[in-house]
Amino acid sequence: MEFFGQPAPGEARPFSRVVKAAGLVWVSGHSAPHDPARGIHRGATPAEEVRNALACIAGLLAEAGSSLDRVVQVTMLISDRADYAACNAEYVRHFPGGLPARHTALFGVPTEARVGFACIALAG
Repeated sequence: MEFFGQPAPGEARPFSRVVKAAGLVWVSGHSAPHDPARGIHRGATPAEEVRNALACIAGLLAEAGSSLDRVVQVTMLISDRADYAACNAEYVRHFPGGLPARHTALFGVPTEARVGFACIALAG
């Protein structure tokens, strides 16, 4: 197994960002990056948050030697049912070669994120 982005001791996020094993890549749940002090914002709309969150996921996959076009399963986490249609409209644009299997769940985290994603992809 290969671990990417392991937490430092005592970090509030006690999990690796990505794990690669047995020809697969597992990406932990991530929302769009948000660091106002550095001028990084999740997005003003649900669609922008989806776009920015999937860009984050794409970067993590690339680090592990994979990509969005190798994703076989996605978990989409949304915090408001009202955003579902807008999130879906943007989401499908990122998988033009075919939509991975997916499940969607309502979530609540200690952030202002409206949407987050976790996925499993083929390695290599």
